[in-house]
Amino acid sequence: MHTNLKLTVLKSVAILGCVLLPWNATAVNHGSMTDLLLTQKFGKSLVESLLVKSLLEIAQGNTKQAFGTVNELIRTAPNFKLAYLIRGDLLTAQGRPIEAIGGASTNSSKSNDEMIEGLRDEARTRIDYYRSDKKTNQLPNLLIKLTDEQTHVIVVDTVKSRLYLYKNVDGGLEYAADYYVTIGKNGAGKQTQGDKRTPLGVYFAGKKLTQPLADMYGDGAYPLNYPNELDQHQNKNGFGIWLHGTPTNTYSRPPRASDGCVVLSNPDLNALAPILQSGKIPVIISDNIEWLNKDKSDFQSEEQKTLAEAIDDWRQDWVVQDTDKYLSHYSEQFFYNGGRYQKWADYKRGIQSAKPKVSININDISMFSYPSVQQTGQDNIVVVNFEQDFRSPTLQNKMRKRQYWINENNQWKIIYEGAA
Repeated sequence: MHTNLKLTVLKSVAILGCVLLPWNATAVNHGSMTDLLLTQKFGKSLVESLLVKSLLEIAQGNTKQAFGTVNELIRTAPNFKLAYLIRGDLLTAQGRPIEAIGGASTNSSKSNDEMIEGLRDEARTRIDYYRSDKKTNQLPNLLIKLTDEQTHVIVVDTVKSRLYLYKNVDGGLEYAADYYVTIGKNGAGKQTQGDKRTPLGVYFAGKKLTQPLADMYGDGAYPLNYPNELDQHQNKNGFGIWLHGTPTNTYSRPPRASDGCVVLSNPDLNALAPILQSGKIPVIISDNIEWLNKDKSDFQSEEQKTLAEAIDDWRQDWVVQDTDKYLSHYSEQFFYNGGRYQKWADYKRGIQSAKPKVSININDISMFSYPSVQQTGQDNIVVVNFEQDFRSPTLQNKMRKRQYWINENNQWKIIYEGAA
């Protein structure tokens, strides 16, 4: 191996900001350990597998293998800019030392420097995920209950630039896949239009947009219902937050590069398309995910049970028209489209004063923990959706309803109610 290339390798590893290899060089030179770990980690993502494999081979000085791997990567994803950058470094390093990934570039314009830094960030993010503890045998520490129609749930980790897909198996969650994603240029926690941030919260992905879209959106776009009810209550604004793909000439974008959308490579977006097309997939976007082993997540079922009991108590108190008990299920922070708690209480007291005989049934209940306590300023908020069948002497109505419940002093109370 050339001395210059050795320097390149060492400096590139330093730039990545981490020690790439938790095993010795001999194991990697034989290839078995690298291939085994890559198969375990990236069995469903050939492109990411080849990228990480090439970086590991470079770090161990296996430049011949690295050239072969990078070339295979480019054949697999001909528009993967990071792959071309790595191959350029490998070629240039044979004649002169390279200070960092992308050091082979001789174009020192501001736009080119920003592009290279973005690709370095992508390399760091992908390799960091490779080195992290696997999440395939863990579940996010979020209270999630799906209906039969909700076949999957998506959880986006904005810190790690990762989208996790879980499928509904007998009412429980099972890991299905995960994908690298791009979020807003200025990170997460959207507040206002044009702040180039990705929102944090519980959203629902609509069906694929059918109108013609610019090439920057790639193979499709699925709108999220931002701003949701809680966002609007907190005076957050903006619009057009989507899950979408990448331009024709771009396999993937840097971790922080969108105007606020969650962006996947087109192959990854197409892999999700059959699931997203239902228009009913919940998307939880968080910057503070905790992970639990499956055998330690039983308490979540207890949380579900406690909240389900609170929901049924609310329903029963509504049925018997006990207004005081009924209103005790509402937080003083309560809001709805028509106003706040006091207006709601006055309205309900007027309606229920005649004690009309009513029948109320609720079915198909879903529950989703609201992420990021830092952003909401409130603990333990859960978004609850259900089918409500209301019958009285003067009205028969079936509707899909949405409530936000908050745990106040160990009691679940409603802070929002409206149509879903």
